[in-house]
Amino acid sequence: MFRTRASLATLLVASVLAGCSTGGSSGGSSAPAAPAGNDGRCEASGADFTIGKQASPELLEQARKASGSQMARILTPHDVITLEYRSERLNLNVDDKGVVTRVNCG
Repeated sequence: MFRTRASLATLLVASVLAGCSTGGSSGGSSAPAAPAGNDGRCEASGADFTIGKQASPELLEQARKASGSQMARILTPHDVITLEYRSERLNLNVDDKGVVTRVNCG
């Protein structure tokens, strides 16, 4: 009787742990694929080419792909932003004329 209960408990624990595994990818994910090796984290140096250019949705997407980021945004001088750090987000900071002045992650 004890062996049966121990076997069932072990099976239950294994089932719960298998449900928590992170292996594989979900088919419904809308996040774009990041270059291999950076796990979708932002590497701002890859988007340095944008500095001095006029910000646009096309430039933002090129910078996002070049940095390996999962998401990106354009920040103007008067934007209200939250201060949480997101390692997978690229920020293109622009001046009042919309020209990129700084590239950073967060």
